[in-house]
Amino acid sequence: MNLLRAASTVSLLTLASRITGLGRELIIAASFGASAYTDAFNVAFRIPNLLRRLFAEGAFSQAFVPILAATRASEGDEVTRRLIDAVTTVLVWALALTCVTGIVAAPVLVWLMASGLEKFDPAVVMTRVMFPYIGFMSLVALAAGVLQTWKRFAVSAFTPVLLNLAVIASAWLLSPWFGQRGTEPIYALAVGVMGGGVLQLAVQWSALRRIGLHPRIGGSWRALRSAMAHPGVGRILKQMAPALLGVSVAQLSLLINTQIASHVGVGAVSWLTYADRLMEFPTALLGVALGVVLLPQLSAAQASGDGATYSSHLDWGLRLVLLLALPCAVALLIFPRAMVSVLYHYGQFNERDVEQTVRALMGYGVGLLGLVGIKVLAPGFYARQDIRTPVKIAVVVLILTQLMNLLFVPQLGHAGLALSIGIGALINAGWLLFGLRRQGIYMPLPGWWGFVLRVLLASALLGLALGAASMGIDWVALGDQGLLRVGLIAGCLGGVALLYFVTLWLMGIRLNDFTRRG
Repeated sequence: MNLLRAASTVSLLTLASRITGLGRELIIAASFGASAYTDAFNVAFRIPNLLRRLFAEGAFSQAFVPILAATRASEGDEVTRRLIDAVTTVLVWALALTCVTGIVAAPVLVWLMASGLEKFDPAVVMTRVMFPYIGFMSLVALAAGVLQTWKRFAVSAFTPVLLNLAVIASAWLLSPWFGQRGTEPIYALAVGVMGGGVLQLAVQWSALRRIGLHPRIGGSWRALRSAMAHPGVGRILKQMAPALLGVSVAQLSLLINTQIASHVGVGAVSWLTYADRLMEFPTALLGVALGVVLLPQLSAAQASGDGATYSSHLDWGLRLVLLLALPCAVALLIFPRAMVSVLYHYGQFNERDVEQTVRALMGYGVGLLGLVGIKVLAPGFYARQDIRTPVKIAVVVLILTQLMNLLFVPQLGHAGLALSIGIGALINAGWLLFGLRRQGIYMPLPGWWGFVLRVLLASALLGLALGAASMGIDWVALGDQGLLRVGLIAGCLGGVALLYFVTLWLMGIRLNDFTRRG
């Protein structure tokens, strides 16, 4: 399998997801702005998303994928299928209990997440509507882990598009309908989220059925006991314990930051959310795509005892991180006003919202290289079933992040929260890299210093060009000329991308150099 092609496929499909995701946020921003109701929706949506990242895409995936890959490599497909059936049975029972508990405890969850919300009760209502989303997405994460182990990456990369389309359709069609019947229109977004969860699971399950891997779920108490007795389930649960602690650290940081933002003032939660959506473009296109492709390959190399291949895969991923994430970070720091204006400055989203979102985006941009790098470096530990090391690092980084909040938030408000996260990500990534080097897991291949110098020079040229475009055009003032703004930013970004890659080509760096088979 060509790893660059696989990563590119995931990245392109993720691009479709992020484009539709930005379309979703654009419609929400234009329809509702950055208001008390959007704060309520973002908090309510963040609760099942937090649990999804905590259990489904976090601890569960980190424990499940390496064990699944190792089982398939050492014991074959039939034993692996039995493991999938057992894990799915246990997961479905656990999710049913979790969803019922979450719906009942919604007021407590909202208070823990954001007690300073002005629209607290609407947040509770939307939390109850959306909480079952965690169930659908946990099963989606299981299906994605199976498909990725069988080296089928496209479906799981595409399905988030369905969530975005469902929310967009709800905003356009259901929101006015709700308003006409005296119901708060923003509740339509919660219905769209649930519809998107159902669609994603249906598509993933269909993909599993096509390759004969759709799980058989035991619906009886006896079946649950039998599934719990499966040795693979015990191994996954054992691995999940430290993984859960590690992911909990990141989600605890999100929880604390949301709580702080809810007390900063109306709009702060929404400004951070809009900025975060922009940050998801490079983090998902680069970091998530590389992480998705690398984890099964690293797990297979670990199972076969091939340390040289293991290290070279990490080296390949880190070079791509620097090559692609550094120019994105430069753009976020130098060109944020243009991006925020073109994407969000419509309808109810005013100039003040633009400025406040820009401040948050620049704070996140400081740590982009770290945020993307973590997606490559952490699997270097997970594939070896060493989850404790990233956990210890994450705990210390959480403490440092909150200490930085004490310093930055009084001075910078909500932007201080973003800056703390950015700096914390850089510390986390640097520490993970140091750990891999110290343990001898990763040995850099020759040529790194020359590679770094050439990427820095090309990024500096890109930054100068973007700086000229940022100062030469009043992007906010062009608010009533939407098509002109879109054309200008497309020309600017396309032009600097061409400048960047041509500069690299002239200095001897070719994308074909990163073609790798795994």
